Amino acid sequence: MVQGSYRIRRATVDDAATLSVLAARTFTETFGHLYPPQHLRDFLDENYAVDRQRIILAHPDYAVWLLEHDGVAIGHAAAGPCGLPHPDVRPGDGELKRLYLVKTEQSSGWGSRLLETALAWLERDGPRPLWLGVWSENFGAQRFYARYGFHKVGEYLFPVGDTNDLEFILRRTPAADAGPETAA
Repeated sequence: MVQGSYRIRRATVDDAATLSVLAARTFTETFGHLYPPQHLRDFLDENYAVDRQRIILAHPDYAVWLLEHDGVAIGHAAAGPCGLPHPDVRPGDGELKRLYLVKTEQSSGWGSRLLETALAWLERDGPRPLWLGVWSENFGAQRFYARYGFHKVGEYLFPVGDTNDLEFILRRTPAADAGPETAA
């Protein structure tokens, strides 16, 4: 039996501080062990600063959702125009920018709900190519995204300090099923 109340809601500019803390926490829980402490701190300070989150939340081409449990933010998803370095990216293509849950909430089914919320927003004006980047060694995430029709089409390096992580670029074409694929 699930205790408490869960909800997904669209974040507003007023959520910038909450998003900043949550994004830094979830990134650190997931990837913090890969980087020297100062490099991680510098990355978090640059990418998840409150002012930067405020800019993203105010921009009309981007959307962020918070997953809350009893009013406490425990997950987030972000989407917007595709900015991945792939030659097939076209204006109008969408990208899932981030999808994270705190460690204790992973594999709870709420990640799927967050993803489905972001995908629905990205395709609100109709189907279009959708993209995302995923760490090459995050096999669980790769399987998760494959269930939604995403497949590998490229690679790039994602710098955190002096570390360059190999990221896979995944794409879902408009013809892909909007929901998760089920095994036969």
